[in-house]
Amino acid sequence: MFKIPPAVIRDPLQRIARDCPERIAEYLALNAPLDGKGRYQHFDKLRFRIPEGLNHELVWSLVKLARERQLSDVVVLGQPAHQCQLLLTPAIHAATSETDRHTTGAALEWMSNKIGEQKHVTYLLNDLIEDEAISSSQLEGASTTTQVAKDLLKRQRGPRTPDEKMILGNYRMMQFVWEHRTRPLSADLIAEIHQVGVENIDDEHYHPGVFRVNDEVVVQDGDGNVVHTPPPARGLESRLEALAEWANSNHGEFRTNRYLHPLIKAIVLHFAIGYEHPFHDGNGRVARSLFYWFMFKHDFAAFRYIAISKLLKAAPVQYGKSYLYTETDDMDLTYFVDYQSRTIIRGIADFKEAYEKTLADMNSFNRFLFDSGLYAQLSDKQKTVLQVASNEKGMKFTAVNLKESLGCSYNTAASVLNGLVDLGLFQKRKDGREWVFSLAQTGLHR
Repeated sequence: MFKIPPAVIRDPLQRIARDCPERIAEYLALNAPLDGKGRYQHFDKLRFRIPEGLNHELVWSLVKLARERQLSDVVVLGQPAHQCQLLLTPAIHAATSETDRHTTGAALEWMSNKIGEQKHVTYLLNDLIEDEAISSSQLEGASTTTQVAKDLLKRQRGPRTPDEKMILGNYRMMQFVWEHRTRPLSADLIAEIHQVGVENIDDEHYHPGVFRVNDEVVVQDGDGNVVHTPPPARGLESRLEALAEWANSNHGEFRTNRYLHPLIKAIVLHFAIGYEHPFHDGNGRVARSLFYWFMFKHDFAAFRYIAISKLLKAAPVQYGKSYLYTETDDMDLTYFVDYQSRTIIRGIADFKEAYEKTLADMNSFNRFLFDSGLYAQLSDKQKTVLQVASNEKGMKFTAVNLKESLGCSYNTAASVLNGLVDLGLFQKRKDGREWVFSLAQTGLHR
C-alpha cells in the first residue's frame, strides 16, 4: 500500500541527541538526498530500507533537510499555486549527456551520411517513428496489437475500430508536433494538439480541442481509487498560458541560476499537462506529445525515432507513481524527472542499437547487390525501397505513400517503383484506380 510521507521534524538532530545518542552515527549516515546507489527515494520506498530500530520520521526528516539545501525552484503549477522544485540526480545528468551526444540534428546528420541521406534514414527507421504513436495509444488502453497497428499506418488504410482511430490520431499528433515545432507554445497550440490527436474517435467523450470547464475529471488507478484530483477548471487557461510563457522563456543562459537543459524542461512540460489535466480525456497523449514537441523545437531531431511510451508501457505502475511521488512530496519534480531520465537513457540506447543494426543490414544488403550485379542498375532510392521490401516481406507500396516516405515527387516515386518492376524485382497490380507494388516472388533471393 502506498505510504504518504510523514510530517518533517524541523530539529531531528536535537531529538536524536536527546532520545538515542548511541545511534547518532547511524542516523547521520542517512542524512543525504540520495542513497548510496544514487537513488532519490520517496518515503514510500525509503521506509523499507531504514535499518531496524531507527525512527522513520527522524530518518525522513534528515533526508528532507539534506534535500532542501540542494533543491532549486523550477516552475509554479496549480491553484493554489505550488512552487515546484528539482534536484539534479546522477540519472538526470546522464540523460542530458546522452541526449546531447546522440540525439541532436548534427548527430542525426552524421548518422545519415553513413547511410546515404536523411530521407533514407527516415524510411529505413520508419518503424521507430510509428512505435511512439502505437505505444502511447496502448498505454492509454488501446487493445490493438502492434502488428495490426503497424499495418494500419504502413498501408494508410482507414481505421476500423475506436482503438485504431486512437492509434491513427496519435500518429497524426506526432506528425503535427514535428511540423509545428517552430511555433511558440500557447494554450491554443495545446488545444490544437489535443484536437488533432482525438478528433473523430468519440467526440462527445473527448471534446476535441476544448478545455474542461468543470471539476468532475479525476485520475483513478486500476482499482478505481482516485489518485489525483487536478487543480480547478477555473483559471485553467490562464495557468496554461503562464506555463507556455515559462516554456517559451530562455533558460539557456548558464551565467544565471535559471539554466535548465531542454530535456529537463520537456519532461517538466510532460508532468505539468498530466498534473493540470486540461482535457476531459487524452491528457496523457498530449503530455507526451508536448515532450516531443519541445525536444524537436530545440533540434533534438533523433527523438523522432525514440519511443518513450514503449518503455513507459512496460512499467505503467512506476510511471504513475512518479507522478504520485511528486504530488505527495511538496511538488518535488525530482521523482518524475529522474524516472523519465532513466527511461530516456534506455530509449536512446534502443535507438542507437536500431541504427547500428540498420547500418549493418544496409552494408550487408549492398554487398548482396554487388555480388548479384544489381548495384549499378539501381538508383539510391531504388536500393532503399528494395531493402525495405526485403526486410518487410509482403509489404505493399504505392507511389502516394512512397513519395511521402522518400520526400520526392509523385512522378519520381512512380518511376522508382516501375523501374523495379522492369528489372523483375517488383510486381504490380491494379487496386481500384491505384497501382500497388510488392516484391516479386522470384525477384530477389538473399
